[in-house]
Amino acid sequence: MTDDSPWTKGMGDDGDEGPKDLGATFVENTLYGPDLNVLDGEFIGDRGRVFGLALKTGLLTVLTLGFYRFWMKTRLRRWYWSGVRVGGAPAEYTGDPLEKLLGFLIAVAFLAFYIGIVNLLLMFVSFSLFEGNFAAYALSFAGVVPLWFYARYRARRYVLARTRWRGIRFGLEPGAWGYAWRALVHWAVTILTGGLLWPRMTFWLEKYRTDRTWYGDVRLEQEGKWTMLYTATKHVFLAAVVAGIAALLLWADNIWGISVALVAVIWGGFGLAYYKVKTWELLTNAKRAGGIVFHARPKPLRVFWIYVLGYGLSSFVVTIFLVPIGFMLLALMGGVEALASGGAANLTSLSSWALTAVSIGSYFAIFLAWGAVAHAFVTMPLWRHYSETLTVIDPQALHLVQQRGRDSFEEAEGFAEALDVGAAI
Repeated sequence: MTDDSPWTKGMGDDGDEGPKDLGATFVENTLYGPDLNVLDGEFIGDRGRVFGLALKTGLLTVLTLGFYRFWMKTRLRRWYWSGVRVGGAPAEYTGDPLEKLLGFLIAVAFLAFYIGIVNLLLMFVSFSLFEGNFAAYALSFAGVVPLWFYARYRARRYVLARTRWRGIRFGLEPGAWGYAWRALVHWAVTILTGGLLWPRMTFWLEKYRTDRTWYGDVRLEQEGKWTMLYTATKHVFLAAVVAGIAALLLWADNIWGISVALVAVIWGGFGLAYYKVKTWELLTNAKRAGGIVFHARPKPLRVFWIYVLGYGLSSFVVTIFLVPIGFMLLALMGGVEALASGGAANLTSLSSWALTAVSIGSYFAIFLAWGAVAHAFVTMPLWRHYSETLTVIDPQALHLVQQRGRDSFEEAEGFAEALDVGAAI
């Protein structure tokens, strides 16, 4: 176990054994009878350790001009993975930062060709046929969208291939292009229906990924129907109705329109969090791996407040950084103006360099502070909540799972890193 593991802090530091509220009713009502292993989830770790780790690795990333980011991500993942325990067994992340770096360089080389050659040809055709560059930009963007979905699937495949639980590897079958064109079709249908078929897209894309996921030699299956996710959309649609009322009031120059619009924004934010949490719960409870089933019970309101309070605190910390930085910038700007009026050109140039240095340093200081606080008060609490509200129901089947071969997949998350499509923790 590495020094970044929460286990170095001690298994009992948090004094929380995790929820034990599964209850006999759920177990008795399953199809497997009373002969079950009920494996409760929990998370071992604390804010101080992940804050220090994120701050330290973030600083090293800045000092190495971004090259350490692959090691930073690896160390953070090992910390988070080893903090998750289901039935007392921690997960393991075995990713290699050199794989990430190699995959990133391959992706950058491909994208450089795309940007340098394909975009040049598109620009030539656009000016020749349409006497402008709008068509070129539109076609270039349309060409990147499939790569975005392609990269997300490949990133998931790499992460699963480098994840183990109870010593058994996870895996995801190749199928990135299949996922990409399906995602394009589902998004088009969702947009054309004004979001009414959003649950349909969520279900079928998750089913495509889940049905190609393996734990050892056991394939996962996504059961259920897409219509079951409509219960998760109620707050989103109600917020949309309130937003419509606000628009009508504002159109009629009614002063209450502003208040109603604010309610719609807050309600919409909660609705998005509610949809994310409830769909995860419904989809997780409809998954199975052979005879193994899952019981998730996350609380949408708890997740919403983690986002609100966590990002609120992150913003507050960043503001604290901005106040002294702002005074420094004003002082330097005043010095530059004073020197310029005195005719000291060389000192003015020196002060300009100092102004630039402070600006760059300020940007990275804010970046480091935001990242570290967000890990401590958003990411880690979310991992803790989802872990502690998950239970695995095992009808004596886990000991029958056999190891699967290692997925070489050396390109890692290169495209996801290059396109910045959510390849973080």
